[in-house]
Amino acid sequence: MTASQPFTSSRLRVAVTRRLPESVERDLTRTFDTRLREDDGKLDPDALLALMRNSDVLVPTITDPIDAGMLERAGDRLRLIANYGAGVDHIDIQAARHRGIAVTNTPDVVTEDTADMTLALILAVIRRIPEGLAEMQSGNWKGWAPTLYLGGRVGGRKLGILGMGRIGQAVARRARAFGMQIHYHNRRRLDPRVETALDATWWESLDQMLARVDIVSVNAPHTPSTYHLLNARRLKLLRPDAIVVNTSRGEVIDENALTRMLRADQLAGAGLDVFEHGHDINPRLRRLPNVVLLPHMGSATVEGRIEMGNRVLANIRAFAQGEPLPDLVEPGAF
Repeated sequence: MTASQPFTSSRLRVAVTRRLPESVERDLTRTFDTRLREDDGKLDPDALLALMRNSDVLVPTITDPIDAGMLERAGDRLRLIANYGAGVDHIDIQAARHRGIAVTNTPDVVTEDTADMTLALILAVIRRIPEGLAEMQSGNWKGWAPTLYLGGRVGGRKLGILGMGRIGQAVARRARAFGMQIHYHNRRRLDPRVETALDATWWESLDQMLARVDIVSVNAPHTPSTYHLLNARRLKLLRPDAIVVNTSRGEVIDENALTRMLRADQLAGAGLDVFEHGHDINPRLRRLPNVVLLPHMGSATVEGRIEMGNRVLANIRAFAQGEPLPDLVEPGAF
């Protein structure tokens, strides 16, 4: 998809919904007529709609839900939504296309950073790192003891990866280095050469895989077909000594069912960087000592955030020049 005609940078108005790295904001303001935020709070729907009505290009983030109703009220000026992030489940892609609005994202950039965080959560839960940290910070540590904070050995465990895309494969490469056995469930089986390189076993049946693994890593996007993919029934297929890690989208797991099972000792632990209802987290989940909760830090590296901004810039430049958009999101792509 291309712009109907090239824009001049000076008349292309770009609106950014959150604060971005300084270098990215500087490049945007140098190149386009850019509206930046002075604070970094989440925009309310009315403020977001005002930006959409008065801009040629909107640069939103995951905190900006843009549904069909909002797009219908946005007027005719907006022509590009250059999303700052890989996931676009907060944008109605089909409705945008119907209105002639292109949507781009920033794929590939967060792969390695998110995979790093996945392994960090696996290690944190199995080795009980947050509990040890809390003990040291409280000043209550009385010294080493043979049975104090016993965790588990990571090597030899069976890791079941739900979603074997770029991030899932990056997780598999790291897990192999720790001596884990790689299993995965995906919509499509990987190329045999990739399977061999990762020493990975494909399971056509998610249920069968869950019953056999020690760790589940969620690396699937949120779509209608993945909503509550790990529901109460499937979570009960896991062994009581299994753990669940999620660095993808919170909606893939039934959070209430997960909380109930953790409280009932039907699961050994969980490491969560994303949550079903955004920052509104089940309070019972917060109180569990065998759960590690992070504030959506999976892609939070300086390098990654700058690279995301550069991808946004590349898409806006292509749009301004009437060229094909490098990261155009097609309806149904996720």
